[in-house]
Amino acid sequence: MALKAIIYRAGVSYSDLDRNLYSDHTLTIARHPSETEERMMVRLLAFVLNAPATNDLGTLEFGKDMWEADEPALVQQDLTGLTEHWIELGQPEEKRLVRVCGRSKRVTVYSFGSMAPAWWAALAGRFSRVNNLTVWQLPAEQTKALGALADRSMDLQITLQEGVLFVGEGERSVEMTPVRLFGAE
Repeated sequence: MALKAIIYRAGVSYSDLDRNLYSDHTLTIARHPSETEERMMVRLLAFVLNAPATNDLGTLEFGKDMWEADEPALVQQDLTGLTEHWIELGQPEEKRLVRVCGRSKRVTVYSFGSMAPAWWAALAGRFSRVNNLTVWQLPAEQTKALGALADRSMDLQITLQEGVLFVGEGERSVEMTPVRLFGAE
């Protein structure tokens, strides 16, 4: 018998004080049986950080990367079906990144885990001519703490101020400092 996805529901209030952006999201997230809560929370965070202010260029949606190997973790397609923004999590292979950079207007990678710095060190020089790729590293100890906030029903407050993320759920909170490894602002 195949294991089914676990459904999480999250109400998210997001404040980006650096850019004066504020939004609220009600999200339903299907966590694949092989996906950790840490990765699911990074996926949720990537959604909140990249959700467009308007849907003029399409909506940002959760992808099927855990079910389909050629799918992204998150994707925004315009109204004609062209990919505006492709978002990957973890440490994707060089070949995959080259392919999606050629097909998408923007590509963002959120790398996390203890192997993230070594992964990017091996690839960094190969993307010097790519202008639509941005790579972020989320420190391993901070993403573990983020994963600990996961609950089947969450009410999250996320604030971005001076490059530091504050993620709170009730009495618990995590402070994260994403590091830009590659790409323009």
